[in-house]
Amino acid sequence: MAKTVGGGKPNAKIMQIDAARVPHGGEVLTTDQGAVVANDQEVQRAGERGPALLQDFVFREKLTHFDHERIPERIVHARGTGAHGVFTSYGDASALTKAAFLGAKGKQTPVFVRFSTVAGFRGSPDTVRDVRGFAVKFYTEEGNYDIVGNNMPVFFVQDAIKFPDLIHALKPEPNNEIPQAQSAHDTFWDFVSSNHECAHNMMWLMSDRAIPKSYRTMDGFGIHTFKFVNAKGEYKFVKLHWKSLQGVQSLIWDEAQKIAGKDPDFNRRDLWEAIENGNYPEWELGVQVMDPKDEFGYDFDILDCTKLWPEEIIPIMPLGKLTLNRNVTNFFAETEQVAFCPANLVPGIELSNDPMLQGRLFSYLDTQLSRLGGPNFHELPINKPIAAINNNQRDGMHRMSVDEGTTAYFRNALQHGQPHLAARGQGLGDNESEVSGAVTRDRANSFLDFYTQPSLFFNSMSDHEKGHIIDALRFELGKCKNMNVRQAAVDLLAKIDGSLAHRVAEGCGAKCTAKEGYRASTASSPSLSMAARTPSPKGSKIAVLIADGFDKKCVDAVCEKLAAIGACPKVVAPRQGYISAKSGGGIDSADTFATAASVLYDAVFVPCGCAETLRKIYAAREFVADAYRHCKPIGACGDGKLLLADAFRAVVSTDDKPCDDKGVLTLGDCKGIEEFAESFAAMMSQNRHFERDQACLL
Repeated sequence: MAKTVGGGKPNAKIMQIDAARVPHGGEVLTTDQGAVVANDQEVQRAGERGPALLQDFVFREKLTHFDHERIPERIVHARGTGAHGVFTSYGDASALTKAAFLGAKGKQTPVFVRFSTVAGFRGSPDTVRDVRGFAVKFYTEEGNYDIVGNNMPVFFVQDAIKFPDLIHALKPEPNNEIPQAQSAHDTFWDFVSSNHECAHNMMWLMSDRAIPKSYRTMDGFGIHTFKFVNAKGEYKFVKLHWKSLQGVQSLIWDEAQKIAGKDPDFNRRDLWEAIENGNYPEWELGVQVMDPKDEFGYDFDILDCTKLWPEEIIPIMPLGKLTLNRNVTNFFAETEQVAFCPANLVPGIELSNDPMLQGRLFSYLDTQLSRLGGPNFHELPINKPIAAINNNQRDGMHRMSVDEGTTAYFRNALQHGQPHLAARGQGLGDNESEVSGAVTRDRANSFLDFYTQPSLFFNSMSDHEKGHIIDALRFELGKCKNMNVRQAAVDLLAKIDGSLAHRVAEGCGAKCTAKEGYRASTASSPSLSMAARTPSPKGSKIAVLIADGFDKKCVDAVCEKLAAIGACPKVVAPRQGYISAKSGGGIDSADTFATAASVLYDAVFVPCGCAETLRKIYAAREFVADAYRHCKPIGACGDGKLLLADAFRAVVSTDDKPCDDKGVLTLGDCKGIEEFAESFAAMMSQNRHFERDQACLL
């Protein structure tokens, strides 16, 4: 029986995937050809101690399949994870596009989403500083539609012919294959400082957007300019946006580095657990819409993918909601074999002349041919459309369809002209557009402003976000061994913002001659700042530090309030197993100070009754100190405040006087625990308390 997505009738896509599943239950073991196997533990031999026989097909089939289990990993976006879900349309968008999945309010379309990093190999950590891929496959009734985007709205280079150079510079250096999954090295910064079109994306990469706390707490962008076409043939230029309904949250750099060692699967695990727990993440799909008559009415070229359209100038129109509600059954079959391509469109959505987009149309298809063994990768269950496939394509490696009939060509008379063509104007890419001009390799002058929007981005950041960008640049350039590379990077920054360049130069030993107050742009776009978005506490993880003798009433009151807002309190103790409370009863602890770490949680709570034990444990003190250093909410009751006093320089008294540090909530005893629990839960909505950022990090 097929499962349902979002209630209602079984979804056709899931029924199709279910049909391809092999449960591996209690049936007899067989070969890949279906022959039963009585022994696959010993190879056939010539005598008990003799040589193995080549005729043992069971052995050869098993080993051959094992030898070929791994397919080539993606050149970029190799490290990723995915999940199934549903897209629900908000209303009838037919005035804008004839795409059927946007044609009616409440219309549901199954989707598969893959999140990823760009630079690292498949085994690299999740929390590296990097662009994140955000790719969505819609299984629509008109065919598959892919939005193959990132968590940043702009790209590094303007033309696809430069993409191999970018990735060669970003990847580990070829002489020693170091460093892994990092941009903090000479070849990357040499490329950026030699190709100033990279400046805008470089600023995003140095911002907190490059180290998201969770795949659930990052936005997505289609990056390129596309066209929406309605049934009348009228078109508009559009930019596509995914807005996280969980809010946008990021890690702190020190935290990201520690997580890479403590749990390299941090983002992957977070998404999996959220869906398993029924805490389904959601995003809103929206579009910025531009009339063709306004194509040249802005100080940026709308075909330049290194530029964004400021939301204050061109607002976002919401179209629908994406909900991820089902984890994959088999990572390889689904997440690893899923094949995206920006050329996977449906009628009503068309391409623009963006030169980076035009190149991606070739590159993505070419990559799938290499990775997935030939032209029939669309027949893999995760890639197969729910729409009927009806064409004259035949044969090829890994063909799964059994094609019938005598004709595999068009036009034909033997099959009465079948399959026949759709009516003019109903097919994919039928909308006419005007093209003119000389054949050239020149770049349009409108693409050559490399500094205004990077300056706009920096101007739009809050003070702590600017501080994080400066710290990131100092770290990245400090890892470059060549002084000329550092200097060239600072010279680039000087064209964006003089004060930024001076502060980075001070940290990396370079010189800056730019004026302190110089800015390439004085404008700002508040929507670019993460500080302008209020995060949701739903799915937040709170570490509750306990030891034998803890006050269970205190713990229960706080945990109930946290659970009521959708947060996930988790006990951490000196040992696994049963931890006894002072008044009887207790709690089972699954995590210890050896298996858990502060960087894996969003907040910390220390109840009364067990501080004397916890104060003797170095890891417990460090647990609280890291939470304070990373600006997370911290709460403590009664003698629990003593652990806080040990962990950081806070005015924490043993009486009822509250702590005056930002984001730290204390209670003298447990008499007012209900009010305390309410206040601590409310504090989770802020997530970080960057008022103490500079004291902790600089």
